[in-house]
Amino acid sequence: MELPFAESWKIKMVEPIRKSTREEREQWLREAHYNVFQLRADQVYIDLLTDSGTGAMSDRQWAAMMTGDESYAGARSFFELKDTITRLTGFGFVIPTHQGRAAENVLFSGLVHEGDIVPGNSHFDTTKGHIESRKAIALDCTVDEAKDTQLEVPFKGNVDPAKLEKALAENADRIPFIIVTITNNTAGGQPVSMANLRAVRALADKYGKRVIFDSARFAENAYFIKTREEGYADKTIKEITHEMFDLADAMTMSAKKDGIVNMGGFIATRHEDWYEAAKRFCIPFEGYLTYGGMNGRDMAALAVGLDENTEFDNLQTRIHQVEYLAARLDEFGIPYQRPAGGHAIFIDASKVLTRVPKEEFPAQTLTVELYKEAGIRGCEIGYILADRDPVTRENRFGGLDLLRLAIPRRVYTDNHMDVIAVALKNVFDRRDSITHGVRITWEAELMRHFTVQLEPVE
Repeated sequence: MELPFAESWKIKMVEPIRKSTREEREQWLREAHYNVFQLRADQVYIDLLTDSGTGAMSDRQWAAMMTGDESYAGARSFFELKDTITRLTGFGFVIPTHQGRAAENVLFSGLVHEGDIVPGNSHFDTTKGHIESRKAIALDCTVDEAKDTQLEVPFKGNVDPAKLEKALAENADRIPFIIVTITNNTAGGQPVSMANLRAVRALADKYGKRVIFDSARFAENAYFIKTREEGYADKTIKEITHEMFDLADAMTMSAKKDGIVNMGGFIATRHEDWYEAAKRFCIPFEGYLTYGGMNGRDMAALAVGLDENTEFDNLQTRIHQVEYLAARLDEFGIPYQRPAGGHAIFIDASKVLTRVPKEEFPAQTLTVELYKEAGIRGCEIGYILADRDPVTRENRFGGLDLLRLAIPRRVYTDNHMDVIAVALKNVFDRRDSITHGVRITWEAELMRHFTVQLEPVE
């Protein structure tokens, strides 16, 4: 008999969590203006708001923190981190930042200007925000298959080469670079194939452009290449990682995801001119070049985390838990972006709350209903996150409207996944009674979803 699947780690420390009553949760939601970002963490039972900085570090990472070098300039921990990044990616120039959006801010400050067009595959919220705040255009060139959540194809995160070439042919002089997000978060945590990365590289070379990888979950992308793409089954995650980055000119990284640290990020590139451009903004925005917003102890922990999380067993355990939750949802017929992605399950709210009009934000409504049901906090990746069109100021309703359940790394057990699945089933079973959603009462001009205030539509 084949042995059942088990985690590739054992538990050394636990943190208590508490349940709450529905009456308490309804009151807390009113106080938070129906925006779950505004809830206190101790008001949440199972927190799936994000997998960013919420993972559990390993014993080796905690040990590394004790030996971190906190020197202002030239810290040993920086060179340990730089050597690890160079070994994994081949990039020789590295600048640490305090997190991924800081890496985007530093690099884009030197590269993106008013009137530019930046094509890519479903730019995530901060990426799009940093582009549009500079009065440039974030042009989505994702494959159309990503729009059909029930379609089973292995690499829904891919760039559509035809869309990308059209953009390059028509606007080459306005395009400073191409950006590819691995994995594609907005499309449902979907991976990008090596063949597609090669196609993007070929088009970039044809039109004389450079390529940046938004690399927050690059290790998970490498896992999917190994398990889904022909010719990679016998390659290690580290070998696949290096092959991926051979096709890029630079990367931005939110290390809070696949680096499994609580805070940190970095820019890495093979081009000295881009390094020099980023240096100009790192010092005033982040800090000196060898710490750039990170403590020495955090850089030391990140160097270990990057090394550990580019091993197959660690990734398999993590992605297996996402697949376990997906299988439970299949039992109940709950629609999500298929196949299950690497870091989260994305519930298709437009197929669940069919009686809630799009103007009343079905995914945000489903987020609220799940929290009321069981104290589970998810995150809307949909019409509120999409922000308004920067020119017309109309809401953007053209994309997917999803409830993301992001699973922190090495934090919850499969028993927690069972609770999540049953709570969703309970909401799903009463979906026809949910006929109204929420309306916006206040919003920020950019990246509104973090602070938006809402009220129920009666």
